[in-house]
Amino acid sequence: MSDDTFPFVVGRAVAEHRSWPRMLVDAAAWSNVADRLGGGTLTLLALWGETKAVHMAVADPADAARIVVLSLSCSDGQYPSVGRVHPSAIRLERAIVDLSRLTPVGLPDARPWLDHGLWGTSDDRAAEKYRFLPVEGDNLHQVPVGPVHASVIEPGHFRFTADGETIVRVEERLGYTHKGLESLLQGADLERAARLAGRCSGDSTVAYALAFSRAVEAALDWVPPARAVWLRALMAELERLANHLGDVGAICNDASFAIMHAHCTVLRERVLRESAASFGHRLMMDRVVPGGVTVDLDTAGATRIAALVADLRRRFKPLVDLYDKTASLQDRTVGAGILRPALAAQFAAGGYVGRASGRRCDARRWPGYAPYDRLAFEVPVLEEGDVNARLWIRVHEVEQSIRLIEQILARLPEGPIRAARRGAANGVAESMALVEGFRGDILAWVRIGADGLVARCHFRDPSWFQWPLLEAAIEGNIIADFPLCNKSFNCSYSGHDL
Repeated sequence: MSDDTFPFVVGRAVAEHRSWPRMLVDAAAWSNVADRLGGGTLTLLALWGETKAVHMAVADPADAARIVVLSLSCSDGQYPSVGRVHPSAIRLERAIVDLSRLTPVGLPDARPWLDHGLWGTSDDRAAEKYRFLPVEGDNLHQVPVGPVHASVIEPGHFRFTADGETIVRVEERLGYTHKGLESLLQGADLERAARLAGRCSGDSTVAYALAFSRAVEAALDWVPPARAVWLRALMAELERLANHLGDVGAICNDASFAIMHAHCTVLRERVLRESAASFGHRLMMDRVVPGGVTVDLDTAGATRIAALVADLRRRFKPLVDLYDKTASLQDRTVGAGILRPALAAQFAAGGYVGRASGRRCDARRWPGYAPYDRLAFEVPVLEEGDVNARLWIRVHEVEQSIRLIEQILARLPEGPIRAARRGAANGVAESMALVEGFRGDILAWVRIGADGLVARCHFRDPSWFQWPLLEAAIEGNIIADFPLCNKSFNCSYSGHDL
């Protein structure tokens, strides 16, 4: 049989999979979809493996609500490579080799990705010295940076090849913060699993916990109370506000404009302190759980948050005007680190990275989820794709988050904040969810066993599709502009290295 959403996907539907269909396909159907990804008629959402199977989630680029998950049995430990025809899948498949020991036949880059040769496995490939890609030309030199960086930045290695100060190529090596999250989740009860989900990437703890919770709830037909749904959105927008405010200041700081950094840090700190006062934790960690939320918002907290966003609107505008009128600052950001729209579309870049390069994408609206279907907000999109555009997208999203928070507070329903758990209807239950974090769309796929424990769970951070694009955007810039370009992307190391 074929999937009604994608008639060309022929296979057997998995009855226990909710939200979107999952189809068991053969190698020919798998390769057919891979070719369509390579041709741009489909968008890759995620690619992950198990011991004897590989899974791929794809969407229609013209309608992000049209999604299907494909599963291919790999009894011989092999499957046709998707990265062979679609570059955004290459690192995902390198990670599958490391984590699941499945071989993607035809993968153009077979180097280890997450495995740095320290896991004590019998695989010799990771123990060999890592070979960076060669660059040919006259008068070229290499500059290694990291993996240890200044301040509290997470570890990642960048290998620059430059002609004088001009960057010819930069290649990333990540995986230093790999923590075996998917193994930790196997066999975990839902309470522990929710805590682990919220620790994928600490600055996105609300978004990750929400993605996990929505996937679990869809799998188990578990409906959270209306008040909890709206409180989740309030927390998510506070998280978005704090991160965008911090990023705007940090980008300006990397262009040596410290006054913007100082003022934006103060505003970010105010959001974090109010989050702690209203929800008991600066990052609101462990507040979003399957079935609802663990902390309610009292009248005093709602009043304080309303006053906070009104003050943010008043204080943020002069900072935006200062940025806009400072020619020396714009000289650093305009035209730096350009990501071409075609490349952003090919890699399905989400968040401010994609929207600054012409991608009309926001999981809150496409495919959408409650309560955003009842809230008014705009999705800002620019075409320039440079550091300046990525900063302006953040500015506009700060404005939209303030607007959303005001609507949520005005319409927050009364009632309970957590619903009792329901069990799986027919033993095993599966589902997938997409949630918009501040970096872009976060995907969570979960399988709940008949015992009620997590049998399998996979997360895909937006940074998987953004890190490779940073390499492309930095080419032709000078080495001194890399911190500025890097911060404008602000990809997650921890979320990538799950």
